[in-house]
Amino acid sequence: MAVAALVEEGDVLAREDVRDLLVVDTGAVASCDWPRFEARYRNSLVLDAGERAFLDFVVAVSFPRLVPLWQVEHLGVRRLVVVLRALAALAGADTVTVSVGAGA
Repeated sequence: MAVAALVEEGDVLAREDVRDLLVVDTGAVASCDWPRFEARYRNSLVLDAGERAFLDFVVAVSFPRLVPLWQVEHLGVRRLVVVLRALAALAGADTVTVSVGAGA
């Protein structure tokens, strides 16, 4: 779910520094090292408020922990939709639809 959220959002995962910190490639298999990423991303990456808030929520989906909800104000509509979809998937709610309305 967290990887799907990163792929759907696109911008953060497009950053080489994010991929270098998150992805472990052994040659035969590539995987995400969420504990390592969670321990280092706040201090290792230069992030704006929206990127930081988005990664905080994505990490919480992959590596459950407390996340300050006030950070939603920094997400923007596009990232908020991605986070809401990931949370619905985490809850097993495959019938929940989250989309951006015409006024957004």
